[in-house]
Amino acid sequence: MAEVSFICKRTVISTKPVEPGKFSPLSGLDRIMEHNHLRLVFYYNLPMRRRPGELTKKLRESISEMLSAFPVVVGRLLRTPEGHWSIKCNDAGVRMVEAKVNGTVEEWLQNVDREKELKLVYWEEMSHKPYFWSTFYVQITEFECGGLAIGLSCTHMLSDPICATMLMKAWADTTLRGEITSPPLFLPLPSPTQGNNNKPNLNSINHYKSATQGSSALISEMKQATISLHFNEEMVRNCIAIAGAGLTPFEALTALFWTRISIIKGVQTGLADMCICLDTRQVLGLDRSFFGNCMMCKKVVQLQGDESGLNRVAEAAALIQEAVSRMERDEVMELIEWLEREKCKNPPLMNGANLVCVNLESVGSYSVVFEENAMPLRASYYIEPAGGAGQLVVLPAGGGGGGRVVAVTLPEHEAQKLLEDALIRQFAPTVIMGLNKKVS
Repeated sequence: MAEVSFICKRTVISTKPVEPGKFSPLSGLDRIMEHNHLRLVFYYNLPMRRRPGELTKKLRESISEMLSAFPVVVGRLLRTPEGHWSIKCNDAGVRMVEAKVNGTVEEWLQNVDREKELKLVYWEEMSHKPYFWSTFYVQITEFECGGLAIGLSCTHMLSDPICATMLMKAWADTTLRGEITSPPLFLPLPSPTQGNNNKPNLNSINHYKSATQGSSALISEMKQATISLHFNEEMVRNCIAIAGAGLTPFEALTALFWTRISIIKGVQTGLADMCICLDTRQVLGLDRSFFGNCMMCKKVVQLQGDESGLNRVAEAAALIQEAVSRMERDEVMELIEWLEREKCKNPPLMNGANLVCVNLESVGSYSVVFEENAMPLRASYYIEPAGGAGQLVVLPAGGGGGGRVVAVTLPEHEAQKLLEDALIRQFAPTVIMGLNKKVS
């Protein structure tokens, strides 16, 4: 496979200066994600051919215009007198990396794996001088024989995957239309309701509490592999038929993979411990343009003494459906209140001991269009660092319809076994990253 050649790294600032002295505080949901970061890659086969570097120049200009609407993105981290992170909106800019690859984007996608894909999305860990560290990075990679990849990385403290996609779409809208169609909203999370006498739901609080009390060194030293499987609409319907009527694609596919991974990990009774990560904007009554962390992890509670069998996808699906349906405003607000009260000064890695499944069904990746008639060929999402028990990301497939992509990150030997699993092979999903062949 062709290698990525890096051309340069520069700082890009907004076209309109930020008002002096502007600060943006971080919420408890923001601060708990301190040690995690996001990496996104979008692929395009653009119809218009240009001279080398011409498109990169255009994107460099449009991102400067876009950043004027995102003062938090171009700011820098600063500790408050109480020792908590906040953002000083000082227009310090984002880091942009420009790169190139020989060949076409289609050739790249035929052979890409986790290690190669991450070369398309630049990232630097926080330096010992955080005030000079860029919290957001973009990488533009031109394929010399046709195609483009745009990578975005950022600290999870400032953005969840929904926000990161929102930022990408704002950049695309500015490039294509000259304006942002849905400007971001920078607002605090809702305040807890005074006088709420309901019995608190401790499920989510206990999950975060156990994470903060556990070891921070849960990242496995084993080599991690990410495999991405494409289930077309018919395959998704077949999975729902096995898992149970009335389920969403997320619930059915998560149940399928939860049972298979539990077998691979050698769980003898019940299922592997798993938490699901859900967007809470709708539950909290927030606009889709709300910019900030709004995804909540909650553990899927298994029945006491459950020995129902690892092959029973329907039982697993029922547990997931119950966890999703019970995510209500009061539970989210109780977690927000607990995080603000605890003020954890040494946050844990939030993808540690449990298998984590992230619901990105509403992420809107394929609305990130930089040129007419050029939707993304593919979009990949990583919540890093990889490790712990593993991670699943469920998101829509390209091309419209009801297809889904399930990206699974596991130790390499477990990922290999997952691709060989008999039940998954029955669905015959297409491996779009990993072993690079049809499961049959």
